[in-house]
Amino acid sequence: MSKLNKPIIFSDFFTEGQYETEVATLSVSDKSKSLTIGIPKEIILSEHRVALVPHSIRTLVGYGHKVIIETGAGLKSNFTDHHYSEAGAQISFSKEEVFKSQVLVKIAPPTSEEIDLMHADQILISPLQLPVLKDDYLEKLKSKRITALAMEYLQSEDGNYPIVRIMSEIAGNCAILTAAEYLNNTRDGGRGVLLGGISGVPPAKIVILGAGVVAESAIKVAFGLGASIRVFDNDITKLMRLQNAVGRHLHTSSINPVYLAYQLTSADVVIGAIHSKSGRTPIIVTEEMVSKMKDGAVIIDVSIDQGGCIETSQLTTHENPSFIKHGVIHYCVPNIASRVSRTASLAVSNIITLLLLKMGGGLHFDNILYENQGIRNGCYAYKGCITNEYLSKRFGMKYTSLELLMTSKL
Repeated sequence: MSKLNKPIIFSDFFTEGQYETEVATLSVSDKSKSLTIGIPKEIILSEHRVALVPHSIRTLVGYGHKVIIETGAGLKSNFTDHHYSEAGAQISFSKEEVFKSQVLVKIAPPTSEEIDLMHADQILISPLQLPVLKDDYLEKLKSKRITALAMEYLQSEDGNYPIVRIMSEIAGNCAILTAAEYLNNTRDGGRGVLLGGISGVPPAKIVILGAGVVAESAIKVAFGLGASIRVFDNDITKLMRLQNAVGRHLHTSSINPVYLAYQLTSADVVIGAIHSKSGRTPIIVTEEMVSKMKDGAVIIDVSIDQGGCIETSQLTTHENPSFIKHGVIHYCVPNIASRVSRTASLAVSNIITLLLLKMGGGLHFDNILYENQGIRNGCYAYKGCITNEYLSKRFGMKYTSLELLMTSKL
């Protein structure tokens, strides 16, 4: 019987070729790269979060990576040195030792003094937080040839910003609860208004700028308390998605300055939740609009970490979180999620761990940058070059396209 007409036996079909001679190929190593990951203790902006939590350390160590954490780095999120040590991390009492790591992971941007401790060709993963950036920040990163990734600009495969999204969920919840706190009489300038109202008394009116994740999270909490809500965004598709996500009809509008100014005059709370994909958020509410708002009204500018979308907003901290301008209470803390530091740390750690595992799975970080558009989008400094166009214009520095740098290495 010819081979063509030979009946195929089921077991043979799956085992055929198992013992045949293979074509000779070059030996290529596919071993993962072991990383040394450093987690310093945060020292600015009253930051209570930590970038990696113990259960993430356990995962990274299991993949063969070494993790060095500065003593006390997780205490404000209720993670002790013992928790980290049990997970396999090395506890260091020396900040200098932590800053010798190949990859530094921070939940707040490094200070000028911390950058001085870094070494050439190191990888930094941290937020940018545009309002606190100083002129020498990028210059020092350039001089040290550091590759820096901004957490808030890292994209997933579907084009979303995972860290921004998860922090936005927390920020939306916190924004409403913070507004409710500042409306009562226990705060200086508070109107003494209950956010949700009661029978016979109308609820507080909340104006939300932006129809993203912050808005969605804030609306769900605000509706639960019984508040009245207005949402403004120029992306009509986002407004439609928001209504579907919330599951009920909303009062929505495009950002028409005249109508927005009219709504602001009677607003008790304004939440700024505009996110920029590359640089500073645009100013949506002018100082003149703020000056016509009610005395004791509350502004929560969640966009402050990208400059703020309200003209009167100024960076504040958890120690001094608010100020009053034109009779309006402003709350402009960039790391608002730090109010619930343990929850926020767990959320960020889940995402950063996957990024670190991806970095450790490649033979070279350049390969990771070349193959991942989302990680390239978060890279603003690369081996002595500024690769974010907005930052280069803001600080008057030369801009270099990361895509061109990557293709030039092929």
